[in-house]
Amino acid sequence: MSSPLRYSDKAALRGEPGYVWRSGQERRLRMIQQWVDLNNAVVLDNGCGLGTYLDAFAPFTPHRFGLELELDRAQKALAVAPGIVQAMGETLPFASGSFDFVFSNEVIEHVVDDRLALAEMVRVTKVNGRILIFCPNRWYPVEQHGIYWRGRYKFGNIPLVNYLPDILRNRLAPHVRTYTKRDLLGLLHGLPVRVVHHGRIFGGYDNIERRWPKFGRFIKNSLYTAEKTPLAVLGISHLLVLEKLAASQHQR
Repeated sequence: MSSPLRYSDKAALRGEPGYVWRSGQERRLRMIQQWVDLNNAVVLDNGCGLGTYLDAFAPFTPHRFGLELELDRAQKALAVAPGIVQAMGETLPFASGSFDFVFSNEVIEHVVDDRLALAEMVRVTKVNGRILIFCPNRWYPVEQHGIYWRGRYKFGNIPLVNYLPDILRNRLAPHVRTYTKRDLLGLLHGLPVRVVHHGRIFGGYDNIERRWPKFGRFIKNSLYTAEKTPLAVLGISHLLVLEKLAASQHQR
């Protein structure tokens, strides 16, 4: 019988769930509202962690479901929404066409098979329903998921790792993917979806603002302005919005 994952192993393989709600999360919620009608929608948070976003969706809809692989996190999310299941993203335990909105926040980079996980998100979405994905951008200057060095996991923000050739980058960070736009859109090949929106965004930088308020606000305002320029290619995450097509539309 294999031993339980150590804390550092889990952080490497699964990432850290959202523990608190701050301005960065609030900003992502506004982005979701820009592209998705949450009012009375049947929602799946695919990789819900502790249920942070499910809690934020509560004022809009009672129809909130979450999927989480880690049992301890799933149990804590139950306090937020009763519809929590423990399962893998590659085998969603829901009927096809179940949800108006499927949400994936910095999760797909951690799954075993990202192509299959995305196909499953499409399968459980209703026709004309939407899927919104945040996931790491390859060209952000810092790898936020740590690295493996000489066989040991080093947690933390490591600069310039993602600028290395794949053969070196993947040796240092075999536990997490990061995507170019081409990589991400390539996962959609053959799936019955259309791209509603693709962009790159910068982070919340709440820790910087908390320590140095004026400097932090300057950084945030500057980077959010940069999202409207070619400098967006350096953003921390992709924002991808998809709409599911009917079979007849997909075959055209």
